[in-house]
Amino acid sequence: MGRFLNPGNKAFQKTLKSEIYVDKTMLLAYTNKVIGSDMACICNSRPRRFGKSITANMLAAYYSRGCDSFDMFSTLKVGRLDSFETNLNKYDVIHIDVQWCMMDAGEVQNTVKYINNGILDELIIAYGDVIPDTVKTAYGAMSYINAATGNTFVIIIDEWDVLIRDEANNKELQEEYINFLRGMFKGTEPTKYIALAYLTGILPIKKLKTQSALNNFEEFTMLDAGALASYIGFTDDEVRELCDRYDMDFEEARAWYNGYKLVSHSKYGVKKYAMYSPKSVVEAMLKHKFGTYWNQTETYEALKVYIQMNMDGLKDAVIKMLAGESEKINTGTFENDMTSFATKDDVLTLLVHLGYLTYDSETEEVSIPNREVSKEYLNAISTMDWDEVSKSIKASQKLLESLWNMNGAAVADGIDKAHNEISILRYNDENSLSCTINLAFYSAREYYSIVRELPTGKGFADVCFIPRVSHLDKPAVVIELKYDKNVDGAISQIKSRQYVEALKDYKGNLLLVGINYDKKTKEHQCVIEKWKL
Repeated sequence: MGRFLNPGNKAFQKTLKSEIYVDKTMLLAYTNKVIGSDMACICNSRPRRFGKSITANMLAAYYSRGCDSFDMFSTLKVGRLDSFETNLNKYDVIHIDVQWCMMDAGEVQNTVKYINNGILDELIIAYGDVIPDTVKTAYGAMSYINAATGNTFVIIIDEWDVLIRDEANNKELQEEYINFLRGMFKGTEPTKYIALAYLTGILPIKKLKTQSALNNFEEFTMLDAGALASYIGFTDDEVRELCDRYDMDFEEARAWYNGYKLVSHSKYGVKKYAMYSPKSVVEAMLKHKFGTYWNQTETYEALKVYIQMNMDGLKDAVIKMLAGESEKINTGTFENDMTSFATKDDVLTLLVHLGYLTYDSETEEVSIPNREVSKEYLNAISTMDWDEVSKSIKASQKLLESLWNMNGAAVADGIDKAHNEISILRYNDENSLSCTINLAFYSAREYYSIVRELPTGKGFADVCFIPRVSHLDKPAVVIELKYDKNVDGAISQIKSRQYVEALKDYKGNLLLVGINYDKKTKEHQCVIEKWKL
């Protein structure tokens, strides 16, 4: 058992001994299906703290002939499959953590040489009799081993993109790394000695040179997770089970950590997932407290770097998304690195890969996934020159209290201020008016699930605030928006179209709110009624 060659199963065993382990071993059903085929080269990118290393350790423990992992996996989901033992501990596994290698190499410039020589030394120890002395590369040694023994390899590279991300300006090192990847994976010879290749990191395969080295890889990303969608993050059912076990409010967990939209297409149809940040869910359960955990290893400064870029329309897009809206983007121009930005869409696409946004592949829109991530935006904005946004959000709690107190004049005045202070909030219809309302009432997210166009008796209510279970003391709210019309007509519409039917469980604790914007006076009017049967 070596550091690179057949590292064993101890790393994954530690994961299984954790207080919380969510079984994702059915990923092995997919890798077992493609192993030894033309689809056996996989690049699975996902954000930090989304279980990349745990997955890499799981693959190493399952496939490595350097250990016996039957007992470890037989009690897990993959152990129920008829094919469970077919590939169990049958391959020589090479497992590389590029991040660790970069640190242990002493100088970053030595990283590729460190990786190559480390693997080669261990291959010589195991198969020295079939590797000529003239061989200087790890992939050359694997070729000789395969030719002499017929053995094939499972190659797992964790943090494969760290040299692309962190050493973007180190052209010499990047060229050396790309050549190493090309030798390892490109051409006819690697198809002989590779049974399975699994790369995991944050970024997809970089276009241009790196793509030419890895264009035989099947990619699974936060833009298109494909068949691996259910293994990236936690599902609703998995989080619900944890909430039951730890006596935590599932609805609060959903508001805090859910929202990463992933889609899987198969012959059985399209399956949609709204995934949770796994690190955050685990921390919340163990600490019995909802809070911001996902990005503890990286401060809001990382987000700040990108959202303050001087890209046309970028600031407006971020403000729009803070208001709960989505932004249409083109992901096709993104160069899959952290330095090449031509448009705001490139920045927003990167934020999807980093986990700060989620992407809806059906609408081609991005949005902020959940409350935890939204707080990271607020932290970043509070240290930037976006004073008007910070002011509006700080004022939102007072505005919400005015709503609860049924003070229509104060609500109208607060919305006026939000509208006038933020340049993006210029509108000419009811749809754009809703952006103002959602940002002005930003604090409502502390207590409510906010639903746009909620299906009701005879149509759709424009905006509804539905109290979450832990905040049932707050009134539910139905808001009807009007543009240059009669504000009293908004309340009448709520009643005549039976919008309240959708929230009938809140009778006696439901506010009907009509809001109108007057084009001539450039002011809002607000009428609030308490609904009772």
